[in-house]
Amino acid sequence: MKAILQRVLSASVTVDQELVSSIGKGILVLAAVAPGDTEKEADALAAKVLKLRLWDDDAGGRWKKNVQDINGEVLCVSQFTLLASTKKGSKPDFHGAMGGEEAKNLYQYFYRRVQEGYAADKVKDGVFQAMMQVALVNDGPVTLEVSTGPPKEKDQKKTKATETPN
Repeated sequence: MKAILQRVLSASVTVDQELVSSIGKGILVLAAVAPGDTEKEADALAAKVLKLRLWDDDAGGRWKKNVQDINGEVLCVSQFTLLASTKKGSKPDFHGAMGGEEAKNLYQYFYRRVQEGYAADKVKDGVFQAMMQVALVNDGPVTLEVSTGPPKEKDQKKTKATETPN
């Protein structure tokens, strides 16, 4: 899975001119599911969202507090376009994103894991596969890319090459 995390003062999602979700101070998570992703990757991403230290402490210590420490909120938004390839031509290729019901199920699993890891009323959601308008006031600005995923082929080959038989 891949996500863009933005530290925000506020964020909201609107669909068909109706406000669906909004948060105050916290994290906006734009998340995408890739082919091969499993619940293991979703669990890792959910933990990272909740544990990543993006705020200073009261004593001025930099990058000391996570969203739970500041009693902040989380807004999760599915965004398959994060996995687009733009290597060829001028039209994005979205084959790097998982599609259909499988992507929806894994994204919703990720969203539930964020809720379960924190507090359900502090975690909001967009609408999967809807045309959404996402508004935010970035705080800092602080924007980070986070990826969790199955090992890449070359990493697997490297591991096999370094393994020694017993």
